[in-house]
Amino acid sequence: MPRKIIIDTDPGQDDAAAILLALASPDELELLGITTVAGNVPLDLTTKNAQMVCEVAKRPDVKIFAGCDRPLAHTLVTAEHVHGKTGLDGPPLPNPKMPVQDQHGVDFIIDTLRHEPPGTVTICPLGPLTNIGTALQKAPDIADRIQEIVLMGGAYFQVGNITPAAEFNIYVDPEAADIVFKSGAPIVVMPLDVTHKVLVTQARLDAFRALGTHVGRMVAGWTEFFERFDKEKYGSAGAPLHDPTTIAYLLRPDLFSGRHINVEIETGSKLTRGMTVADWWRVTDRPANATFMGDVDADGFFELLTERMARL
Repeated sequence: MPRKIIIDTDPGQDDAAAILLALASPDELELLGITTVAGNVPLDLTTKNAQMVCEVAKRPDVKIFAGCDRPLAHTLVTAEHVHGKTGLDGPPLPNPKMPVQDQHGVDFIIDTLRHEPPGTVTICPLGPLTNIGTALQKAPDIADRIQEIVLMGGAYFQVGNITPAAEFNIYVDPEAADIVFKSGAPIVVMPLDVTHKVLVTQARLDAFRALGTHVGRMVAGWTEFFERFDKEKYGSAGAPLHDPTTIAYLLRPDLFSGRHINVEIETGSKLTRGMTVADWWRVTDRPANATFMGDVDADGFFELLTERMARL
């Protein structure tokens, strides 16, 4: 039986690769729907980008639901400086033709969790946690029904990438992240500590292109685009491919290692707002609430990604 998942996303080139990885793995993952959120770019663009990614995979049947267009408490911060003005800059794509569902993304999440058997739906947030936080606020009963929340966000050893202390996804909506981390649902975190170990080197980029398929060329083109920013910023051999780590974890958890620890979200401080305060060394007596990943087999990750992309 494939595992039922909802992908909550703000595409982004790396979000696109995560969606494609899920769509390429139907034996293991049943994608119930995609909910979009404002993050890398505003909501209308993240929704359009989700449509375009599904069309690249020739899957116009996927149900897409637009979610929240702003964080719970603050003004939206976006990342065009990384992802380009569309959020999915790179090879040009035609405007999507597939529909967006009428239902709000948050209501889709709530209804799905209420109607599917408890403990059978996994949520995969790849962007700010606004939709998930709102759903938990609106329907606290769903927390106990979630199988797992496997999210990309936060950092401990790598600290911040949008402020000195905070990772972008958590920083955009710390109030929502705070609700999620306090919800009691089982949480797995893919922080920058992991994603900065899966770098798209030239050889790995060439492997996508060498697939000789439309999908292979698109993934190569997308990663090449946002690489320019990160290579310059970090002086690394390639850009981190953040979001597909969440889907890779569902397919191959053995590629990752981490610790079950307490993670709290800073919402008050001007200096460290949005920081994921991860008790990696277990120096407090705060109860563990998340499995915080620290390491990944990067070669195994890229082998999985390339092998699955070849199927599309």
